[in-house]
Amino acid sequence: MKHELWKITASKIVFEQEPWLRVISEDVELPDGRIVKDYLRLETPDFVMIVPVNTKDEIGLICSYKHGVRQIDIQPPAGYMDEGENPLATAKRELLEETGSVSEHWQSLGSYVIAGNRGAGMAHFFLATECIQVANPDSGDLEVQEVLWIPLVQVRQNWEEGSYAQLSTSAILGLAFARLQVGQ
Repeated sequence: MKHELWKITASKIVFEQEPWLRVISEDVELPDGRIVKDYLRLETPDFVMIVPVNTKDEIGLICSYKHGVRQIDIQPPAGYMDEGENPLATAKRELLEETGSVSEHWQSLGSYVIAGNRGAGMAHFFLATECIQVANPDSGDLEVQEVLWIPLVQVRQNWEEGSYAQLSTSAILGLAFARLQVGQ
């Protein structure tokens, strides 16, 4: 079977709240000639997420209220990319802001679109090892945040039990565990 791209025949912004969200309605022509009117696509800012591991084999996670899941949650440090900023530079900035840590050892865990049918931004995932705390955390975010350094084995157990509410958290932890070969 040969797969083909859909052809966009019309596009209009139906909602925009800069810089957080743009909803676009597109008319598309499918490869077989059918027309789909008002197919919605979402645009949100690209972001980074980092799994920081210190020299004690602990992962730095952030405990804070997340309004999207309406609960206190634990997740890796993360943040939106500034315009013109590359993903690794953003990751280094966010690691320092949210944990007060730096690392000289960075590995990309890949870049992923959030929702295959709707778009909704790109997540750039990183693993930072041998992290060293050099400052106090100062995220400047809306949430009150607490940095928790939790042993790798405990984070892995929590992950296997489905303890994390956000898909991005579960995805990046799984990728990091595979790279670190934790629990294998």
